[in-house]
Amino acid sequence: MMDRDAYLQETFHCDDSVLAGILQRMRESDMPPISVLPSLGRLLTLLVKISGAQKVLEIGALGGYSGVCLARGLEKGGTLTSLELNPAFAEFARTSLEQAGFAEQVRYRVGPAASSLASLVREEARFDFFFIDADKPNYANYLDYVLQMALPGALVCADNILLGDRILDSANQDASVVGMRTFVQRLTADPRLESVGLPIGDGFAIARVAR
Repeated sequence: MMDRDAYLQETFHCDDSVLAGILQRMRESDMPPISVLPSLGRLLTLLVKISGAQKVLEIGALGGYSGVCLARGLEKGGTLTSLELNPAFAEFARTSLEQAGFAEQVRYRVGPAASSLASLVREEARFDFFFIDADKPNYANYLDYVLQMALPGALVCADNILLGDRILDSANQDASVVGMRTFVQRLTADPRLESVGLPIGDGFAIARVAR
């Protein structure tokens, strides 16, 4: 009998030459194989569409796979701002978005995410959708910045909240694990947020900022 995960993957599988091409280019460039899962990418697209988001902020671009998924959910006139530490990755992601037809809708900021986020706060930037998928020890710090820029009703999504189930081991004090625990605690305790954790891939969180 087919197991549950295999059934869902096969049943909801969708051939996507654009995203497959990004993954192929990433392999050829020896980039880390840590893009979001295809099912999670489709979820991101749906969440952006359902929420009606017009201004999306992505923290962690990598090769542009998740960026394309986010941009696909935008209506005409919507924009994606993407933060990436590595200049080579940012350029790779920019090419991915251009090839997918979103060159005019995406803007990249290169450098440490905390610095880029601080600049956006000073510029009084506002967003109605956030996706956090960057260095794990700083997730909680990123959330602090996100809440300063979130429009009422904004969605905040984050990947890898289980960290390969390492977060379940209370004795594990690795910086990434501690950082993720702090992030999850803040996400669930902040009265401004309604949140849920989903067992998709390596764990996925969705929170809504109160209106």
